[in-house]
Amino acid sequence: MRYGSRIQWILTALGVVFLLATLLVVTLIWRMPAASNTRGLLLLTIFLVTLCVSVLSIFLLLRWVRRPLRQLVGEAERAVPAAARAAKPRDEAQFVLETFQSVVAQLQAQQRELEQLSARESARAASAEKFSERIVASVPSGLVAFDARCHATLLNAPARALLETDGAAEGEHVRTLLACAPDLAEMVERCVQTGELYRREEIMATSADGRLRKLGATIAPIDPAPGQKARGALCLLTDITEVMQLREQVALKKNLESLGEMAAGLSHEFKNALATLHGYAQLLQTLSHDERGQTAADALLQEVRSLTSMVTSFLNFARPQPLDLTEVSLSEVLADCIAELQPLFAEHRIQFESTGDFPEIRADERMLRQALLNLLRNAAEAINEESEQRRVAVRGSTEREPDNREWAIVEIADTGEGIAAADLQRIFIPFFTTKSKGHGVGLALAHRVITEHNGTLVATNSADGGAVLTVRLPMMSK
Repeated sequence: MRYGSRIQWILTALGVVFLLATLLVVTLIWRMPAASNTRGLLLLTIFLVTLCVSVLSIFLLLRWVRRPLRQLVGEAERAVPAAARAAKPRDEAQFVLETFQSVVAQLQAQQRELEQLSARESARAASAEKFSERIVASVPSGLVAFDARCHATLLNAPARALLETDGAAEGEHVRTLLACAPDLAEMVERCVQTGELYRREEIMATSADGRLRKLGATIAPIDPAPGQKARGALCLLTDITEVMQLREQVALKKNLESLGEMAAGLSHEFKNALATLHGYAQLLQTLSHDERGQTAADALLQEVRSLTSMVTSFLNFARPQPLDLTEVSLSEVLADCIAELQPLFAEHRIQFESTGDFPEIRADERMLRQALLNLLRNAAEAINEESEQRRVAVRGSTEREPDNREWAIVEIADTGEGIAAADLQRIFIPFFTTKSKGHGVGLALAHRVITEHNGTLVATNSADGGAVLTVRLPMMSK
């Protein structure tokens, strides 16, 4: 366009100069004397020159005007196939117009095709996004995605349940979102910074009610580049608290079985020796002694009896009897236990509470009563004399699992000081005790009885203080 405008201006300027020069020469000649012989010759010469220049100018002007048309024709010929070019019409303007219309039609067809492809890709992208959302929502484990700045971008429903987030957690920093598990937050940051992969890590987390939970975590970087930060991280979370508890209980059961088999024979020999000592202690009491000797004989007999009771309890633990399973009402067994322990509760000024549902189960009534007696007695003895709240609460309930198995649950809670985290599993080991009095066999025996009934016994600490012993026993199939 600039080149054409420049030529147009040059031709216009030359035409104006030529016309002015012609007018000037004609004026000068016109003023010459009429008799001059050269006047006619000059006029003829000027006419001829003007005619030639005009024809040349018209030719150049036409050529200049046709130049864009020739360019359009050339472009049209290159755009049209050879077969179509051979059959083109003689009228170049018509040929250019038809070619232009054909190109416009092709462009419109291509535009419609592009619009269809774009709509198809948009539908495919929307379908893929919905499918991805369904996959994320269907993952049974908790899934959390973080960006390169360690801000959460995605959480599925199990992750919200595990992290106990009610509101919108997207956009929160990993330190804020995983405040209940600082070790996990540190792993996520290290994964984003270095691209390190963590597989099946076991991490401790604190729930909203203060209970400790164990989480299994796998943390993977998103599109890591060698030597550079990852674009984010994916974190898979699973609550493995119950699995770890079952694993620890199975290990404890095996250890206790081995210990029982080893100690059964030794305990039997101890009991025989204690029977002999008990007889000699009774004989010493019948002999005449001064007051000091009589006191020593009484103390010896009392110690022998205490040691005999301990050995008998350990023998009962080490050499379990076969179960005599009958239909047992948990409410009646608990009522018998409370009646038997009423003097102990009165002595320690302890208030007893019982709530919930206690169904019927199939169990050995004698052994189950002994186990519950030990648990209730332990709960009462765990309350210090200085404690203001002196209460033992028993709550019963039932639970149905996805496979339709039903469980009877009995929770025994006290208002004592609770159990140290390191001792939560050790309390079920024989002879382990934190009390000044006691042999440490009662809880071990209760644990063995519950496991023999295909149940579980778990010790935890309540958020309000005190310990909670949870018994789960299978209910009778209907």
